[in-house]
Amino acid sequence: MNPDTPLQLLGGLTAREFLRDYWQKKPLLVRQAIPDFESPISPDELAGLALEEEVESRLVIEHGERPWELQRGPFNEDTFQDLPERDWTLLVQAVDQFVPEVAELLEDFKFLPKWRIDDLMISFAAPGGGVGPHFDNYDVFLLQAHGHRRWQIGQMCDSDSPLLPHADLKILAEFEPTDEWVLAPGDMLYLPPRLAHNGIAEDDCMTYSVGFRAPSAAEVLTHFTDFLGQFLPDEERYSDADIQPSEDPNQIQRDALERLKALLNEHMSDERLLMTWFGQFMTEPKYPELVAGIEIEEEDFLGALEDGAILIRNPSARMAWSEVGEDLVLFASGQSRLVSTSLRELLKLICSADALHVENLGAWLADDEGRTLLWELVKQGSLGFADE
Repeated sequence: MNPDTPLQLLGGLTAREFLRDYWQKKPLLVRQAIPDFESPISPDELAGLALEEEVESRLVIEHGERPWELQRGPFNEDTFQDLPERDWTLLVQAVDQFVPEVAELLEDFKFLPKWRIDDLMISFAAPGGGVGPHFDNYDVFLLQAHGHRRWQIGQMCDSDSPLLPHADLKILAEFEPTDEWVLAPGDMLYLPPRLAHNGIAEDDCMTYSVGFRAPSAAEVLTHFTDFLGQFLPDEERYSDADIQPSEDPNQIQRDALERLKALLNEHMSDERLLMTWFGQFMTEPKYPELVAGIEIEEEDFLGALEDGAILIRNPSARMAWSEVGEDLVLFASGQSRLVSTSLRELLKLICSADALHVENLGAWLADDEGRTLLWELVKQGSLGFADE
């Protein structure tokens, strides 16, 4: 997309202007970001999803058996019948993975890297409902889908910000609101990381929350070093050839630290391994159990496509591609596959197309490497036949 095209979703800002002036810097309120928006899923349908075993859901009841009572799904129908008239919120994660019409909304956010999007959560709240003042360590877009919600924003926070004593919810003990707005259907609020905010339902309301993946430094170091360790032989160790005599055998001298840093830097700076790990890490599915492939022979796979079968991405799969050295690599649901540069356009198609079929795959089905790649993605579960 053209980064200099004004976008309705951003209130007429271009992608370049938004990324320069707002992204991870300050909030943005957009009235009628999606004009006359009507939610493709109703509150009753959202509650129905919360009954399903594979769907992650929570209930927050402000005045329950204890203050800010948290219940985890799956729920049963009696749960909703027994709720009070006000001051509660139902939150359902990753609705985009279960409702295609909801997933289509994420196409409006393609001015941002797709691999950065975590999921689209939907919350339904009775009047007065909310989850208390809090902050997130990631960017979030809050799209009002039904009813009205009052949003307050406050101070920037960090891990030292005092919280209420609660085993599960991180509710701020101190909240200093500076601005507030009431959002109607179609209105949207963007919030950068660590900005305190509090949403309170004015009436029965539903809010879409588009959150982004932002691994912490601790996660990066822990996961990357675990990944790196798979490729290092046991005999590669700290060594100190040509060490100089020490006046005190109990002292760890500076040159020992320099040798240790050199050992770490030699491997931590391997860009090929770093990119491979990062691509796999950022495309790990939120729910790996929902990415299940099928056993199919290559001949049968090709025959199905020639007979008109259509391939679609598994809603729970994540895909991205990158250049690694002189090769290309496709990342699919936490795995990576090295391919030749001749398949660049095929990788772009796999990551972006709504459907893959004989017409748009064309000559790639006659290419051994391209055909094998598609077949492997079906067996892995990142791609599947549309009628399954």
